Amino acid sequence: MTIPQENAPELDGKYLGSITEDFVKISHHLKESSYQIRKRGFSDFPIFPICKSPQPLGQLLFPRAELDLQWNIYATYIDEFLQRELIDPERQEEFKQSYKDPDEFCCLFVIDGAFTSFVYIPYPEDGE
Repeated sequence: MTIPQENAPELDGKYLGSITEDFVKISHHLKESSYQIRKRGFSDFPIFPICKSPQPLGQLLFPRAELDLQWNIYATYIDEFLQRELIDPERQEEFKQSYKDPDEFCCLFVIDGAFTSFVYIPYPEDGE
């Protein structure tokens, strides 16, 4: 799997619709997972890889078949990306500076064949 080291700011319409549909269903669980990763001291930079087929990055949180989702959703953090050299260690600080507030945004890493991209999706406001 070739993963770009750039932090892509947007996804095209092909992905955004299906990702948003799934995100709405489980956003409160992802927000809690992000909080727990940070609270327990694993990392200040949680990342949620999503893909339609199994992949080895992170731990599977939400299997698509079991939850009527279009994407499998995994949980990991920056350390695994650095260990696997998916983020260049020389660009680690750049990644951290571009990382959005994890209390307000979910950092997804979309994997679909050769296409890979980071995307930040805002969590719904409380009460939505």
